[in-house]
Amino acid sequence: MRQIAFYGKGGVGKSTVGSNIAAALAEHGLVVMLIGCDPKHDCTRNLRGEVEIPTILDTSRDKGIEQLGLDGVVKGNKIRLDEVIYKGYRGVYCAECGGPRPGVGCAGRGVIVAIDLLKRLNAFEVLKPDVVIYDVPGDVVCGGFAMPLRRGLADEVYIVTSADYLALYAANNICAGISEFATKGGSPLGGIVYNVRGMLDDEAVVHEFAEKVGSHVIGHIPNAHQIAEAEIEGNTVIEYAPNSGVADLFRELALRISTNTLTSVPEPLAPEEMIRIGQVIRRRTKENYEAELEV
Repeated sequence: MRQIAFYGKGGVGKSTVGSNIAAALAEHGLVVMLIGCDPKHDCTRNLRGEVEIPTILDTSRDKGIEQLGLDGVVKGNKIRLDEVIYKGYRGVYCAECGGPRPGVGCAGRGVIVAIDLLKRLNAFEVLKPDVVIYDVPGDVVCGGFAMPLRRGLADEVYIVTSADYLALYAANNICAGISEFATKGGSPLGGIVYNVRGMLDDEAVVHEFAEKVGSHVIGHIPNAHQIAEAEIEGNTVIEYAPNSGVADLFRELALRISTNTLTSVPEPLAPEEMIRIGQVIRRRTKENYEAELEV
């Protein structure tokens, strides 16, 4: 069983990448599980036609976890696997960790509880996935959201980023988290996925960032209209537009990730270097905007 994790700033396209990679691997005949770790519980929606599934934490609360504790729920057979894991496109197993009730508890802690519950229910032994994908927010690399890194659950981590400064800033923080835990048995960095967002498509900036932290760009996903159209329908591009060029790009990326052996412990950039990258991005954004005005 291979386990990988996608991290990145909110809105950068982690779920787009994660769900399409899951679909591509399932299309290739692998048994795939996608675990969404975002409290918004929308990581698996494109594999299920936009149909939401009950989250692990909501189901656990309904079964009395707050009164009985994790041991009580598991030992009392209060909860079954089919109540927290559902099938999506091509049989992909979908699970959403969910989050705490509004204003109560910690979302990161919820991830820890949810994944512990899956392990206590022997989810991986029973379902026997070939690949497990974790879709994890990376705006704040706190203890809960860092769980796949800290406990080495993932064989490697992939950072999804655009050429936007805040996305790269978050990517640098994630590199710091990977670096912190990798020497203690945590997960290494497998590469950077460049997912184009916004008005600046500057692959050179992302390649420079990847090189400076000691990694590489493993894939480039363009800002294609098929992605937006597919997600309006609650689908992956693999399902919605299987013969499109962007679907083939996701298939190629899935293959590269599934065979990747090039991992590293990144060296996060110093604040001064991030400021310099931000200045480059601002200058190029302005140049692109002015060029568009002249057309």
